[in-house]
Amino acid sequence: MTDPDILGAYRFDRANDPSAGTPLALVRPTTTAEVQTVVRWCAATATPIVTRGTGTSLSGGSTAVDGAVTLSTEKMRNLTVDRATRTAVAQPGLLNAEVKAAAAEQGLWYPPDPSSFEICSIGGNVATNAGGLCCVKYGVTTDYVLGLQVVLADGRALRLGGKQLKDSAGLPLTKLFVGSEGLLGIVTEVTLRLLPPQAPACTVVGSFASVHAASRAVLAVTSQIRPAMLEFMDSVSINAVEDMLSMGLDRSAGALLVAQSDAPGPAGVAEVELIERAFADCGAGEVFSTSDAVESEMFTQARRAAIPAVERLGSLLLEDVGVPLPELPALIDGVAAIAADNKVTISVIAHAGDGNTHPLIVHDPSDVDETARANRAFGQIMDLAIELGGTITGEHGVGRLKRGWLRDQVGDDVMDLTATIKAALDPAGILNPGVLL
Repeated sequence: MTDPDILGAYRFDRANDPSAGTPLALVRPTTTAEVQTVVRWCAATATPIVTRGTGTSLSGGSTAVDGAVTLSTEKMRNLTVDRATRTAVAQPGLLNAEVKAAAAEQGLWYPPDPSSFEICSIGGNVATNAGGLCCVKYGVTTDYVLGLQVVLADGRALRLGGKQLKDSAGLPLTKLFVGSEGLLGIVTEVTLRLLPPQAPACTVVGSFASVHAASRAVLAVTSQIRPAMLEFMDSVSINAVEDMLSMGLDRSAGALLVAQSDAPGPAGVAEVELIERAFADCGAGEVFSTSDAVESEMFTQARRAAIPAVERLGSLLLEDVGVPLPELPALIDGVAAIAADNKVTISVIAHAGDGNTHPLIVHDPSDVDETARANRAFGQIMDLAIELGGTITGEHGVGRLKRGWLRDQVGDDVMDLTATIKAALDPAGILNPGVLL
């Protein structure tokens, strides 16, 4: 497709990078063979390719590039679930929610659950090694990828791994492609490991006067158990969600923690009591627990709604920094100081149980000075995460927006090795130019 109106709809992803280009053309293949045809033509004509799923990237990973073909996987939607092997074989255009639903129909569960699970694609999840709310206990996308079909930059299609749970044959190439952000090849099929259904969970909610007190409570819990969920919202996100959804959240709270235990029987009771005690000992003004599925889902939904709710306050620069858990209070306090120094609103939400935070920097793009201050804060938050021994991205990927800070985190030798691998698999550099390197 080359219609300008259609191409315009594929320029931006969820990151809304103002430097987005315009595709040379849009292609929407349905099979691996069709992807190979596109890649071979692009290789022969030295035309770059940007691979795109549903466009939910928060780091600019699927932003269009001038003169490049945008290859959308949205029509690659085949799916089979195998109860005998507890696996699903999915094309990349399927939504995370669709894979979950298909697994559930067979009495199985696909755990990775980004907040955008209803609209993000499995291909995008693989590209960024996406996580989500339950990853503190159940892991991230790479923990569930058993096999891949990948089209390389020269048009060859590789099959890596398969339905077997154990495989030590050769280098772990399957894992190499998970999280590679479209730089090394185009994923056209994913074999996913499924689990038995998650046990019913009990939810514990704690309201705190300050984000610092809540961050200490996180450490008090995670130093003793691994909860099924441990999510964090600050006062800005609490009030934004309440404005949008009117759920009865405590508007006076400085921070809210939402934790879950899905341990069975007495072990679950003990975990819930431990979480309640940890919250209270760290100064929670109110601690509430429930085993009611509807009530539990309400609090989970509040956390999932945080980004779109805060976005109603203005345009966002979305962070994805993570630190070792003992450094979480220092990170949250540091973000507050950065917000004050730059005179910008920064709302912090977090998958707090694994130290992965999402500072949301609110700004008005028509205000040049405020936008400059917001961008300065964006870089300072990544600098802070690196200083604390953490990462500039826990689950969203480096994309185009964060590549300027990657070298500071990983060092020259790792960047050189990354460039060597990229050159070996894509010597002409046609796959997703401008991302990561």
